[in-house]
Amino acid sequence: MWLISLRDLQWRRRRFVIAVIATGLVFGISLLMAGTEFTLYEDGRRIVRSFGADAWVVDEGTSGPFTTASPIPAGTARRVALEPGVEAAEPVVISRSTVEREAPQDVNIIGYRPGSFVAIPASSGRGLQEPGEAIADVALGVDVGATISVGGHDLRVVGLAEQVTWYFGTPTVFVLLPDAQAITFRGQPLAMGVATLGVPSALPDGLRALDNSQVVRDLERPLKSSTETIALLNFLLWIVATGIVGSMVYLSALERSRDFAVFKATGATNRSLLAGLLLQAAVLAAASAVVAVVVAWLLVPSFPFAVQIPAALYLRLAAIVTAVGVLASLAGLRQAVKVQPALAFGGQ
Repeated sequence: MWLISLRDLQWRRRRFVIAVIATGLVFGISLLMAGTEFTLYEDGRRIVRSFGADAWVVDEGTSGPFTTASPIPAGTARRVALEPGVEAAEPVVISRSTVEREAPQDVNIIGYRPGSFVAIPASSGRGLQEPGEAIADVALGVDVGATISVGGHDLRVVGLAEQVTWYFGTPTVFVLLPDAQAITFRGQPLAMGVATLGVPSALPDGLRALDNSQVVRDLERPLKSSTETIALLNFLLWIVATGIVGSMVYLSALERSRDFAVFKATGATNRSLLAGLLLQAAVLAAASAVVAVVVAWLLVPSFPFAVQIPAALYLRLAAIVTAVGVLASLAGLRQAVKVQPALAFGGQ
């Protein structure tokens, strides 16, 4: 039965190839969308980890440092540093601005004091030493020594950093605290929050501490509607893929009604027929998965930001492909079960 099922696919190879390509495209797009969702979340987790902070102090009643609209005085860091459990405290400015180019480009702005424990290491060039300098993510597409205008302020790029993007691949520009305050608050001595080494056991009135997991959740909050939409579209794509594979197997079963009758007349059981249909669906789905991986690899470079597809997503694709194969084979089994052995001898 297994060999017969494979020979049947070979006989219908044109239909098989069309179904594989169509299903592979659907699976490939699904894999890319899953990678996009993963990247959106992973970027946020990575940027929070890059600060090396144990806790974040923000204004009480507000969201985290990445989304708050209520800055606090930068001098709050001195008070927080005196609290029990705190080894060091640094004011941080986190905001968004634009780089003036032929077409304005959105960037994230992170400002800190020189020598701070939150300072990002440069992958090339050097770190920040004085106002007017910047470290830019390589995604911005500038070189060390270039001058960029951020929010109307000219900055000289002294270093480059890698993988410090978030919010759909928006590149980040790191500057010293006075420059960030000039860009964001028109020079007022404010900060979005205070990063601490050590977790404060007490805080001055009007402040609250967030751990890194809370900051990550707050950073991910604006992405919730986007990621939920991606998940829904992925689910719909899986339904489409199941329909394509199921149609292929079902049409094959319809055309093989007399074959099934002969098999039953010679003693074949419904279980053996199911095994043959399951093999056909599994081969089609597995071939589609291979096409999907190739499609994803080819399309990833065309995305406006770097999309990561981790191994876990490939394993999930394998699980989905298996489920699709099983469900699709059931569509053909219904037709195979209805066939009567008498059909093999010219009966109806």
